[in-house]
Amino acid sequence: MHRYVLPVLVAAVAAVSTYALAASSTVVQSDKKFSTTEMTISKGDVVVFKNDDPFTHNVYSQSPGIAFELKVQKPGESSDIKFDREGTGEVRCAIHPQMKMKLTVK
Repeated sequence: MHRYVLPVLVAAVAAVSTYALAASSTVVQSDKKFSTTEMTISKGDVVVFKNDDPFTHNVYSQSPGIAFELKVQKPGESSDIKFDREGTGEVRCAIHPQMKMKLTVK
């Protein structure tokens, strides 16, 4: 059984190390707006979407390369998204259509 422990441990450390090396940027949702209208990050970076509003948001992008959906994000919640592919597109809130930002992953 011990022969399986080392490969699993090595894989876990590699996954944590890769995530730890990624840069992190935070986008705050407040007053039904994103804290920035444009952001450029590097491939492999993490964006933290933090809901500082008193109501729910549903942040998403359908743009190729950066597609994601947070689903329901309650007040006070934060969600991390790691972007592993290059692309440029729009990030929006499905509940508040005026919320828009441009995200570029290089």
